[in-house]
Amino acid sequence: MRALLFAAAALSAFAVPLHAETVAITGGKVIIGDGSPPIEGGTVVIRDGTIVAAGQGTVIPADARRVDASGKWVTPGIFAGFSRIGLVEVDAVAGTNDKSGGDSGFSAAIDVSPAIDPFRSSIAVNRSAGVTRAVVAPETGKGIFAGQGAVIDLGADSNPVSKARAFQFVVFGEEGADRSGGSRAGTHLHFRAMLREAQAHSSGNDAFDNDLLKVEDARALQAVIRGETRLLIHVEGANDMLRLIELKRDYPAIKMIFVGASEGWRVAGPLAAAAIPVIASALNDLPATFEFLGATQSNVGRMKDAGVQVAIGMINDRDAHQLRYTTQYAGNLVSLNNVPRATGLSWDEAFAAITSVPANIIGLGDRFGSLKPGRAADVVLWDSDPLDLYAAPTAVFIDGVEQPLGNRQNRLRSRYKTPTEGDLPKAYDR
Repeated sequence: MRALLFAAAALSAFAVPLHAETVAITGGKVIIGDGSPPIEGGTVVIRDGTIVAAGQGTVIPADARRVDASGKWVTPGIFAGFSRIGLVEVDAVAGTNDKSGGDSGFSAAIDVSPAIDPFRSSIAVNRSAGVTRAVVAPETGKGIFAGQGAVIDLGADSNPVSKARAFQFVVFGEEGADRSGGSRAGTHLHFRAMLREAQAHSSGNDAFDNDLLKVEDARALQAVIRGETRLLIHVEGANDMLRLIELKRDYPAIKMIFVGASEGWRVAGPLAAAAIPVIASALNDLPATFEFLGATQSNVGRMKDAGVQVAIGMINDRDAHQLRYTTQYAGNLVSLNNVPRATGLSWDEAFAAITSVPANIIGLGDRFGSLKPGRAADVVLWDSDPLDLYAAPTAVFIDGVEQPLGNRQNRLRSRYKTPTEGDLPKAYDR
């Protein structure tokens, strides 16, 4: 019975009716999130789930609920640049793991949106840490194309998807080679052959020579070929990135975005010239495999200095559970400037890399990622510098709705912090 009551408490936030209201957050240090410097003593006005104004000298509506943010930081919510949140509860338990299409036989046509579960415990944990939106990508099954990812909010409601089928996800490099019979050359051949089949289908030819795609997969790839759907590509090694830049010349309409890119600094010039944005792993610096031999914590800073549009993501880095580490990673990139010969980011650049920049890269910067007027009112109040390891949110708004900050972790902490008779089984006496 106690377990059932505890589970009910975990879902209680969903039973409370939440609504947007007019709110004026006053007196805080306001961070717009676009890379501009902080605004001391600023005001953020929210109405009907949207940012109305943010800055100094802002007129406060008479009907606004005032929130005093004196001594606090007021920022846009964290926009997680890459994740699998909402698709898995326990990675090793198949019944809770919906990250890939499995043995369905489909690849590019997979749409993760129906599988994203707002009741996963990681949603509340990361929401209470200031994460308000996230890019959610599928994992690959048996081929190089994993399917179509989504952008979600982490609100305490049952409608998490902000944009379904927001991008297509494909893997190159060592992972792509593994999905193509153990050959990097095979990866490129598979990629081109699949695009050719998709083009053939768009011309009315359903008889595919190689039979690499189901009809539904071919239809999903047509939007990629036309440049209507962005293509997120997991790639780590510099040489693999150069080959993809060459591939882009053959398919100029494809909007490529590199994910991971641990050796991106080695080819930062060509990346900038090709206008390929990067959602980078922030702190990879160990040669875990051969495509990580050039990994360095200066990677993001060097790409940024070369003119590459860079955001921070967490591919294959507890990406279904620990998006709350995003602020720590951004803060470490700021601290990196204190290391001789290292290249980091300024504070303003680092915060933009986890808010407005990933939103812009994924094509939703006009809706999310900053406190500019007209954007969704995803706002977080912090008790101190949000890139500091010990900072914590004191209030989180998503689409203008103030969110509960409770989660399974802090309920467990409270339950066992001061146990009383009957809460825990007695130990056996010897």
